[in-house]
Amino acid sequence: MPGMMRYQLPHLRYLAGLLALFATPCVPAQTLTFSSGNSQVRILELYTSQGCSSCPPADAWLRQWRTRPEVWRSVIPVAFHVDYWDYLGWHDVYANAAYSDRQRVYQQLGHARSVYTPGFFLAGREWRGWFQGAALDPGVSIATGELTVTLQGDILEAAYFSVGDTATPLYLMVAALGFDLHASIARGENAGRQLQHDFVVMDLQRLAGRTHTGAWRWHGEMSTLAAPFAPVRGVAFWVAGGDDPTPLQATGGWLP
Repeated sequence: MPGMMRYQLPHLRYLAGLLALFATPCVPAQTLTFSSGNSQVRILELYTSQGCSSCPPADAWLRQWRTRPEVWRSVIPVAFHVDYWDYLGWHDVYANAAYSDRQRVYQQLGHARSVYTPGFFLAGREWRGWFQGAALDPGVSIATGELTVTLQGDILEAAYFSVGDTATPLYLMVAALGFDLHASIARGENAGRQLQHDFVVMDLQRLAGRTHTGAWRWHGEMSTLAAPFAPVRGVAFWVAGGDDPTPLQATGGWLP
């Protein structure tokens, strides 16, 4: 599809379509609508790895967000599994070199002091409060404009009405999220451990947009997302611009 950039897990390409929201024959396609509202919804990014012995506590902390009232409404957690610890003896099945590169871009832009795991970013900036046991700062309500995404079957339509300057071209990130994932680790720093994961970014794509009637708009197909089966699924959408991956506005929720 023109304007689309893929971050698909290379060894899972044959599973394309498993996340598709196809309607069954003779049944109207279900319509799902996700909306941010006008105030900024912040993306909370965790950079983690099954090969990192320090990561399971951070993964466990992120899982608690499933029952938090703020989730999807003001904060959307996502877990990016990186591949730079695979050499320690365990290949993380959810890792993607593109996710490692995303973290490095943050560091290159000065948004973090270094690249490490577990590493947290809140609205595109390094957040070290987790290491001190601090609660997530509720932040100041910032009016950034409304992002609305509609899924009609496997067709995606999105619009972002920004309250600021939209001269910089904006793009839409679409992340397939997996929940209730379990892994038995046989080698590496976590050898012998049973790990659990939620909010895992299992596939990611980037859509180029266009401006029309005062908004940035995107069109895509959810059937192009590829991901292994997850017992529970969700999706996150966020807008960013230029060479900075910082999420400007976000929305998302559970998938049926």
